[in-house]
Parts: sequence; structure tokens; C-alpha cells
Amino acid sequence: MRPLLLFASLLVLAACTESSATRVGENTFKIEGPQCFTCGDAPNKRLADRLCHGRGFIVLDQVSQKGGPDRATDSTDPMTIWTIKCIQ
Repeated sequence: MRPLLLFASLLVLAACTESSATRVGENTFKIEGPQCFTCGDAPNKRLADRLCHGRGFIVLDQVSQKGGPDRATDSTDPMTIWTIKCIQ
């Protein structure tokens, strides 16, 4: 039973790390990732820290939306989109 529980928890955590980023402007990025209720905004924060090389960042905008055929994503899972600016 324990191996099954461990495997299930690893799948949940892996689903929370599928964030991607695109450059919007100078030191400005848009991060898109699935909402993960078990890990909060941690994947987005981790990716933002990596993009800004640990110097810090400011969240300019945060939008949560459902996916679907009328959205940019094919997934029906809810998404969170951050727009961040790296601190110089």
C-alpha cells in the first residue's frame, strides 16, 4: 500500500511542475502553468527565480482561467498565468 501511495503523491507533484515561460520584453516574462492546489504557486515561483537568476522579481499580473476549446490551451485543466519583471 505504501508504494502505491508514494507513486500517487509523486504523480501529483509532477503535475504541478509543468510551467513554461516566454519573454515578453526586457526582463519581463509570462509564465503559464497548471493550477495545483496541493503546492500553491510554488512551480511558478521556482521558474520565476530561475528566470531572474535569484535576483528577485515582481508579479505584475496574475490571471487564473479554465482551459478548453475557446482558450489558447487544449487542456481542460485550470491554468495560472503570471506576468513578472525581474529586479535588476
